[in-house]
Amino acid sequence: MKYKLTYYVILLMLISCGNSEEIIQEQPESYDPITADARNLIWSDEFDTDGSPSSKNWTYDIGNGNNGWGNGERQFYTRANASLTHGVLKVTAKKETYQGFKYTSARLKTQNKFSFTYGSIEVRAKLPSGGGTWPAIWMLGDNITSAGWPSCGEIDIMEHTGNNQGVTSSAIHNASGYGDTPYVHHLERVSDVSTNFHVYGLEWTQDKIDFIIDGVVHYTYNPINKTNANWPFNKPQFIILNVAMGGALGGTISGDFTESAMEIDYVRVYQ
Repeated sequence: MKYKLTYYVILLMLISCGNSEEIIQEQPESYDPITADARNLIWSDEFDTDGSPSSKNWTYDIGNGNNGWGNGERQFYTRANASLTHGVLKVTAKKETYQGFKYTSARLKTQNKFSFTYGSIEVRAKLPSGGGTWPAIWMLGDNITSAGWPSCGEIDIMEHTGNNQGVTSSAIHNASGYGDTPYVHHLERVSDVSTNFHVYGLEWTQDKIDFIIDGVVHYTYNPINKTNANWPFNKPQFIILNVAMGGALGGTISGDFTESAMEIDYVRVYQ
């Protein structure tokens, strides 16, 4: 998810022109599961209790924000669209009229509840389907209220659009534009994202950020000359889970869309 429309217009233009390969900046790194397993679990939510998400862990963005959260999104975020059932968090987007909008969904965040600097995060999730759906697992700097976006830094662990089914993406946003490589964005094909669970995560150190799917690093952000502009990632970040509808990346909402959910088995943070 983003607060800036311009980037997505460029991205969509590139994809629509068949040039998506140009924005793939793949720098595969080895991933050591032994090292990962040896880390300490410092925070998690297993979503084991039916009902509403824990208020100790999560708060919400409510409404439609400014210009659809800066992206022209079509949904109105509510608390009611997030629920726990059979050990799974469901973030459900629905076609329904509410507060003057035609769609509802939910956006959960750990802001002022939990944040961290460096470590690894794993989110086991199954994604919604349907044209116009735009699920995201991402993070923002704690200092967003003082520094603003994008100076606070944004880390997009996973995004997906129903209009480009089976293609997930990861990205970095910062005050230098998009870092030291064009767009700093990677597209990864995961064909069964809406029918099976996958583990989306990252490994974050003082030197680099590795983006990982099912234990495999598919993209690394590692600016050679780090500055305050291209590396605001030395400060705490909080976690966000949401499903948007339409907007700059979500695109056209299918006329037959009625309801679909992002299902999350767990969120785990290690250091």
